[in-house]
Amino acid sequence: MKSIAKSENLGVASRTKFLSFPWSSHAWIPDLQQMRLLATQSECADRLASAVESERQCTSQMRSLIDQISVQQGKIVALEEEKKLQDEEFTHLKALVQDLEKKGLQSLLNNLEVPVAAVVIMACNRPDYLQRTIQSVLKYQTSVASKFPLFVSQDGTNRDVKNMALSFKQLTYLQHLDFTPVHTERPGELIAYYKIARHYKWALDELFIKHNFSRVIILEDDMEIAPDFFDYFEATASILENDKTIMAVSSWNDNGQVQFVHDPKTLYRSDFFPGLGWMLSKSIWDELSPKWPKAYWDDWIRLKEIHRERQFIHPEVCRTYNFGEHGSSMGQYFKKYLEPIKLNDVHVDWKTMDLSYLTEDKFLRHFAKLVAHAKPVHGPDLILKAHNTDGDAWIQYKDQADFEQIARQFGIFEEWKDGIPRTAYKGVVVFRHQTSRRIYLVGPDSLKLLGLEHS
Repeated sequence: MKSIAKSENLGVASRTKFLSFPWSSHAWIPDLQQMRLLATQSECADRLASAVESERQCTSQMRSLIDQISVQQGKIVALEEEKKLQDEEFTHLKALVQDLEKKGLQSLLNNLEVPVAAVVIMACNRPDYLQRTIQSVLKYQTSVASKFPLFVSQDGTNRDVKNMALSFKQLTYLQHLDFTPVHTERPGELIAYYKIARHYKWALDELFIKHNFSRVIILEDDMEIAPDFFDYFEATASILENDKTIMAVSSWNDNGQVQFVHDPKTLYRSDFFPGLGWMLSKSIWDELSPKWPKAYWDDWIRLKEIHRERQFIHPEVCRTYNFGEHGSSMGQYFKKYLEPIKLNDVHVDWKTMDLSYLTEDKFLRHFAKLVAHAKPVHGPDLILKAHNTDGDAWIQYKDQADFEQIARQFGIFEEWKDGIPRTAYKGVVVFRHQTSRRIYLVGPDSLKLLGLEHS
């Protein structure tokens, strides 16, 4: 600004000097160089004034931007503080939930008795089914609650299912929340089977790993149980624990329809995984969990590469009844195979029964002896011939197609999985046929596997 003033003063002085030139014949003619200098000085003064004004505006804009940045930084600091508080609150709530969960579990185990197995009911979106299942379980579980602590594991956020589960104080509620999109591996597959497999893995990890149970009994939300359900699993728990050739114990018989069963005390070994109310040990889960499939978990267990020739114990007369006509399987098999199932209704004192015959070597001899005492039936009219046979009968099938044709005549399950018919032991499917007499459908290699090839 001082330079501008100086220039202006210089301009005044110059004009004064020009006006004071003495008049002469040439005094009125201005000096050309002086005129140019004055013009240049004036132009420079104007430019300088413009530059000063631009600098002033830039300074003002910069100060405004600095103020805006300062405000934004203040907001960022506030948001960071808010996030820190939210993180602290989340950590506190998480610890509180874990503490409440432990207290809830401890209240079930307050007598310090080591549980036989945790019982978990797998649920999703059927509150009416869940209520019926819980009521059936509590009818017999209440007296043995310390041995069989009860859980409900819900997949998803269905409010009615959650409220139904929480209305029962005798159980512990678990909720599986996973909103990761499901991508099926093949076109046309139901997403539900992928979600079910995901839920099973989560729930079993919770019970075996987080809560450290040694055994877990898995039920679904559409099952009723028999009066001796818990006694049955308590009696077979030691076999599951000690016999490494047993992979699981089931309460279900696929051919357990009322016309095919007779003796509620009879148990079998099978190469086919029955599911539908089954007990698993922690050592087996430690093996299965890391490689658990994305979908169709039950058929996955039925693969030979998964069960590796280990077998499954199941009763002749079912200890569970599946009433789930509506669900993920769309009622498949319900009318023909599930609805006619016989649910055991008599008391069996499992504590007094010797079940040592179920161990691997003993059962092979035991079962081979039963087959050896049966009489062979051949040719057409198999049902009539079997019915007229005095005592048990056995019928040999040549291959899967032959088996399906024979099974269709009697009305038992025709289905195979990975080369194994449902309920089969060493390729032999056994069932009663409207009497106490057994019928054995014997595979092409069964007699050899039973040591009866030359019998």
